[in-house]
Amino acid sequence: METAVVGSRPTGSVRTTVGQGQRPSQAEAEAAVRTLIEWAGDDPDREGLLGTPERVVRAYEEFFAGYNKDPVALLETMFEETAAYDEMVVLRDIRLESHCEHHIVPILGKVHIGYLPTGRVVGISKLARLVEVFAKRLQIQEALTSQIADTIQEVLSPHGVGVVIEAAHQCMTTRGIRKPGVSMVTSRLLGSFRNDPETRREFLAMIGSPRSGSNGS
Repeated sequence: METAVVGSRPTGSVRTTVGQGQRPSQAEAEAAVRTLIEWAGDDPDREGLLGTPERVVRAYEEFFAGYNKDPVALLETMFEETAAYDEMVVLRDIRLESHCEHHIVPILGKVHIGYLPTGRVVGISKLARLVEVFAKRLQIQEALTSQIADTIQEVLSPHGVGVVIEAAHQCMTTRGIRKPGVSMVTSRLLGSFRNDPETRREFLAMIGSPRSGSNGS
């Protein structure tokens, strides 16, 4: 299993620990934005930028709201007993909006999730919310893929789980090498999705993707 722990790569359980030490105040965060504006070469006191530090801090509260939510609790509260249903559940094309932990620029794409239940399922909106919890943190795509899959596996205990993410990274498309139109595909296949070729083929066919991606461990 893997975990999302602030300041480190996943190890251990999928439960989350939030931050260590005291969180900076809003005033301190706004002062940091002012410093960045000055470093960029502009005047934070000019009319058009006067409210920018406050707006940036509010935006960050939205962008990184996932640090304040427990992904395991999200799924645990929504169990439904459905012993009669034993076919694959797939939710595809979930909108992904995250931020690269290396440059804090957007990662934009879509997430496909599938699992084979063992008598209990979760409401589909909770799967989309699970994506949001992990996406609204500083991320790398490989870790994000594993975090989503591992949480579903730990909480629902299905026969298998598959998660595929296709996304464009603006740290690559708008800076550095500047290669627009490039998308990255990652996958995390567990249980029957990894061990049973037929289950894997069915999942990939249902999400409309012949690619199994990387990180399929």
